Amino acid sequence: MKRILVPTDFSEHAEYALRVAAQIAKQNNSEIILLHMLELPHQAGDAMGSGHQIPEIMFYKDKAISNLEDLMDVDFLEGINVSEIIQFEKAFDGILTVSKKNNVDLVVMGSHGTSGFQEMFIGSNTEKVVRFSESPVLVIKNKVADFRASNFVFASDFSNEIKKPFAQLVDFAKSFDANLSLVMVNTPNSFKPTHVAEKIMNDFMKEFNYPKYTLNIYNDVNVEKGILNFANSVNADVIGMCTHGRTGFAHFFNGSISEDLVNHAVRPVITFKI
Repeated sequence: MKRILVPTDFSEHAEYALRVAAQIAKQNNSEIILLHMLELPHQAGDAMGSGHQIPEIMFYKDKAISNLEDLMDVDFLEGINVSEIIQFEKAFDGILTVSKKNNVDLVVMGSHGTSGFQEMFIGSNTEKVVRFSESPVLVIKNKVADFRASNFVFASDFSNEIKKPFAQLVDFAKSFDANLSLVMVNTPNSFKPTHVAEKIMNDFMKEFNYPKYTLNIYNDVNVEKGILNFANSVNADVIGMCTHGRTGFAHFFNGSISEDLVNHAVRPVITFKI
């Protein structure tokens, strides 16, 4: 894990994400890239090319530079290689562009309650970044003084297309020496007998060399509630899932599950794209 991207709007919740990123960086000797997307109030059409907009553009840019320089001086970043990027682009597009251009290994983002990302992280940006990011995305909801991933819940249907992103998850889990609690959620509309679910999960894990895991089948009214309730029952540090770039979560992870779970989970959530 060499490069960690942390988008910031200088809000409290963005700082929560940066604090967690700093802890991960120190543990893995990683570099942090701080990104601020500058979305101007009148950024539309030819605004960037209009002469009367230049003073306004420079004001926002200078303010962002000042805020980033202050942020890079905080004590919890001491000893970490930190670089900064300011980009004139919409938040969702810019995060994906910078992540890909810099070969980022992990994106850590702050999230504000059930309403999505605070300030620049609003509307559908939560779901879009989680769904389309080629790099894993770790979403932080609250201040975490001591980030841990030793108790790691991974929810899936354990189909073949999950194997590639699951290999990324295994690498992440190894860096924290995590105990993986693998869970398949049974719902009234998608129910598998225990012996069938266990066989699917056992066959899936035969291809991976990771000894520290348990298999769990959890029954609930829907997938989202099942994941949240199971994570609560085992007091998980992190919830992990795989996402599908075009249609939402693969198989039983579909519709609005991605946005709902990221928004509703109090615990950190990390997603890996299929």
